[in-house]
Amino acid sequence: MASIRQLFRRLLEKEDVLAISRRYFVSNGFDGTLTSIGIIVGAVLSGVPDGYTVIKIGLGAAVGLGTSAVWSVWEIERAETRAEIRRIEQAMLTDLDDTRVQQNQRGARFVHATMSGLGPLIGILIPLAPFLVAGSVVTMAEAALIAVGLGIGVLGVFGAYMGSISGQRWYVAAARMGLAGLVVAILNLFLPG
Repeated sequence: MASIRQLFRRLLEKEDVLAISRRYFVSNGFDGTLTSIGIIVGAVLSGVPDGYTVIKIGLGAAVGLGTSAVWSVWEIERAETRAEIRRIEQAMLTDLDDTRVQQNQRGARFVHATMSGLGPLIGILIPLAPFLVAGSVVTMAEAALIAVGLGIGVLGVFGAYMGSISGQRWYVAAARMGLAGLVVAILNLFLPG
C-alpha cells in the first residue's frame, strides 16, 4: 500500500501527468455541468412535479457521463501508453514488462481516469443540490434558477482555474466558461415542448 501511495505521489509531481488529468477533469466537468443545466431547465419546463425526480434524472446522467469519462479515458490512455511503450521498447531493443516505466504508465492511466470521472460528477451534482429542498424551501422554478446559477458558478471556477494556470486573467476565463452555461439555459427555454 505504501508503494502505491509513493507511486501516486511521484506521478502527481510530474507536470505531464497533472496536465493531462487536469484537461480530462475540466473538459468532462464542463460537459457534466452543461448537461446538468440542460436537464434541469428541460425537466422544470416540462412540468416535472418534484425535486427528487429531477435529482433522479440528474443522477442517471451522472452515472452515464461518469462511466463514459472513466471508461473512455481508461481505454484511450491504455492504447496510447501501450503504443508509447512499444516505441520505447523498439528504440531500446528491450522488453519493458514489469518495469518502472510500465508501472508509471499504469499509475498515470489510473490518475487520468479518476480525474476524468470526477469532473462530470462535480459538474452534475452541485447544480442538482437545490432540488433537495424544492417544494419545501423553494419552488421548482426557484430551484431551477439557483441550480443554473450554481452551474454557471461551477463553470466559472473551471474557467478561473484554467485561466490562472495559463497566465490569463482568471476573471475573463471564468466569464467565458460561465457564459456557456447561460447559453445552454437560454437555448433550452426555446426548445419545443
